Amino acid sequence: MQTVATSISDSAEHVPKPQAIYRCKKCRRLVASEENIVPHEQGKGEQCFKRKKRSEMENEPAECSSLFVESMKWMQSVQEGFVGEKLQCMGCKARLGSFNWAGLQCSCGAWVTPAFQLHKSRLDKCFI
Repeated sequence: MQTVATSISDSAEHVPKPQAIYRCKKCRRLVASEENIVPHEQGKGEQCFKRKKRSEMENEPAECSSLFVESMKWMQSVQEGFVGEKLQCMGCKARLGSFNWAGLQCSCGAWVTPAFQLHKSRLDKCFI
């Protein structure tokens, strides 16, 4: 009986974790996968922003409203050699984010350089 239980638990350990993919919310075109995401350290929140951009509630931890990804072939303005520009979906031309080779600041306060930023509000997260 123990051998059956151990074989079941062994097979459960080898089940691959579902991979997240990100699609354009408007046309559902595949934009990025979990493999393309560039992780960054959580910033200090609103302490990192200029005073004009701060809200009055500074105690809450900042959550990232964007994903930073590596440069990909569908990013036309990157391929055309621009230093900083908006990123548009290849299918429907909806604005998905922006990029800048000099870097961009995340909503959590961290700086990411070079930055290819996709806004989570413009993407659907799906699992395959």
